[in-house]
Amino acid sequence: MTSERVREALSEFVRERDWAQFHTPANLAKSISIEAGELLECFQWNDDADEARVREELADVVTYCTLLAARLGLDLDEIVLQKLAVTSAKYPADRSRGRSTKYDVL
Repeated sequence: MTSERVREALSEFVRERDWAQFHTPANLAKSISIEAGELLECFQWNDDADEARVREELADVVTYCTLLAARLGLDLDEIVLQKLAVTSAKYPADRSRGRSTKYDVL
């Protein structure tokens, strides 16, 4: 989900500032939620959001997700692919294509 280059840059950024001490799983999860709220705020009144602001807020969300995964020793690619397999079983393409119906109603 993120490249080794991005993970290394984030790690160095945190190390240079001695911020790892603040990056508990709970604090990182809270930060993801906060930044996701700020991303959502970009679309609060209409769907025509400012692209620069969306990019900044999305980068914040991805940054905190990457830091949380690293803190927990999780591989983002692996957990996303695992979840995709579960979701694929819940939403078979032949029954869910073009529909937003929840899996238990399909």
